[in-house]
Amino acid sequence: MKDINDNKAVMKSPGVALAGQHDEVAQSVSDDLSRERRRPLIFVGNDDGFRAAGLAALIEVASRFGDVVAVAPVEHQSGKASAITVDTPLRVHRIHATLHSVLYSVNGTPVDCAKLALNRLLPRKPDLLLSGINHGYNSGNSVIYSGTMGVTFEGTFRGVPSIGFSYGDYMPDANFSPCLPIVEQVIEEALSGGIAPGVCLNVNIPKCDKVLGVKRVRSARGYWKEEFEERIDPHGRTYYWLTGSYHNQEPDNPETDLYWLDRDYATIVPCRPDLTAYDQL
Repeated sequence: MKDINDNKAVMKSPGVALAGQHDEVAQSVSDDLSRERRRPLIFVGNDDGFRAAGLAALIEVASRFGDVVAVAPVEHQSGKASAITVDTPLRVHRIHATLHSVLYSVNGTPVDCAKLALNRLLPRKPDLLLSGINHGYNSGNSVIYSGTMGVTFEGTFRGVPSIGFSYGDYMPDANFSPCLPIVEQVIEEALSGGIAPGVCLNVNIPKCDKVLGVKRVRSARGYWKEEFEERIDPHGRTYYWLTGSYHNQEPDNPETDLYWLDRDYATIVPCRPDLTAYDQL
């Protein structure tokens, strides 16, 4: 993490590297935001990268509730879970700022971004952490692989109420407008104390004409049927390309997220990053 300190000046132009001591970086955040003490401080991250439409939509909604600091990967980082960078210097760039939000990019993983924000970039502990809005579901066992939820778990580790949002449209140009009322509702409830300590929320929203409601359920049991296509590169060498699909082992169980997502309901799955099997102790 100390590698962001290898220069002495804080660069203030959009899109260039931020460097300097912790106090200088934190001050740059404060300078970019017209901070009102009564407004919550909200951190926003994702795994689709700082250019993602879902991130822009989440920043827009979150800024209605508080001052937003968003830190996102330079590149698409899906499937990184809670991976961190241990052998490459991390560089922070300020992309742009508005009255109540500022966006940074980092050449690292989703959790790198969250760790840098919570350790170095934010002026104080945030009141809420949000991740997403992911392009595509993080339902069932996908939560294990998800960079979106990796960010959310990191917030939970730090005692910050944390929520991951995912939308059932996998296209880069997805229209997130239909899912924003659900996002707004969940954020409002979270800021009112709706998340228990040690718990985070995994929220999935279906792509449909009208979301019929919200169900608080558990993750569907299943597994990924990972099939690797064998291909030949232009130099005649063999390589493998990951494909696959999720196999839902309980498609008719109304206790699960996939059951209701298939029926045009949004789902909320309370999660804990603690993976201990307490019933086996």
